[in-house]
Amino acid sequence: MENWDEIRTAMHVAQRGTVSGAAEAMAVHHATVIRHIDALEARLGVKLFQRHARGYTPTEAGRDLLSVAQTTQEQFSGLASRIKGQTGSISGELVVTSIVELSRFITPALAEFQAIHPDVTVRFLTGGRLFRLEYGEAHVAIRAMRQGARADQPDNVVQPFARTTTGLVAAQSYVDRLGMPQTEADLAEHHFVGLESSTAPFNDWLAEVAPVNRITFRVDDTAAMRDAIVAGAGIGFMPSYHLDQHPNLVKILTPRPHWTTDFLLITHVDLHRTAKVQALLTYLKAKAKIWDLS
Repeated sequence: MENWDEIRTAMHVAQRGTVSGAAEAMAVHHATVIRHIDALEARLGVKLFQRHARGYTPTEAGRDLLSVAQTTQEQFSGLASRIKGQTGSISGELVVTSIVELSRFITPALAEFQAIHPDVTVRFLTGGRLFRLEYGEAHVAIRAMRQGARADQPDNVVQPFARTTTGLVAAQSYVDRLGMPQTEADLAEHHFVGLESSTAPFNDWLAEVAPVNRITFRVDDTAAMRDAIVAGAGIGFMPSYHLDQHPNLVKILTPRPHWTTDFLLITHVDLHRTAKVQALLTYLKAKAKIWDLS
């Protein structure tokens, strides 16, 4: 398409639903927004929006355009991030993504790093989706992988970061109510907290030991799983580094070697050698050596 400004305008209108909202976001007059939409619709020969009293609603064609425009915008942003990151200064935006379970360790480390390098603006992302390093969505990713597995992105630089074990635990309130299993066979008669979908190393073992109908409390993230176990909903798995925060928990089974999780530091090859990324990697690896994740 020969006029990116018109497409970008349509994207903002679709995202905000009004001409005034798009105009404010783009810092242009609302008449410019209307002119861009009209010109783009005329060029494409389709209606991109349904006009109504409350604003603009994208048609099917408008939703298709929005999807393409958002992807293109992300790619442009990633390119800009890679270009800016090639400078030798430790400054500018530094985007780090991690599983939320490590936030209690990563957040203080990032705060200390930012204090040392005040020209850096940190963005710490712990959302559920996988941020794409190849598009510049993050400079550094901290990801979990079951022990022995390998990362398969050829353009990423992958370094070992930390390792933790996972134990099978329950709240004291659960044990008081339903008893303590004496053998592994007894587990089949107990209630479990389970993840809806997970590649965690303990899931295969749980599937063998506990019938499906004994997983009576299901969650879709590890933070909710921890809260459910602490609340006494059932027996469940918890990383060893959380146990010190919950003295009411009782160990059901001690950690087993195949329940081990490796945490990896991942960067894209285009940004790996930049000064700010190298500085952060060095800092995080030094911090990980003093964390007690076992």
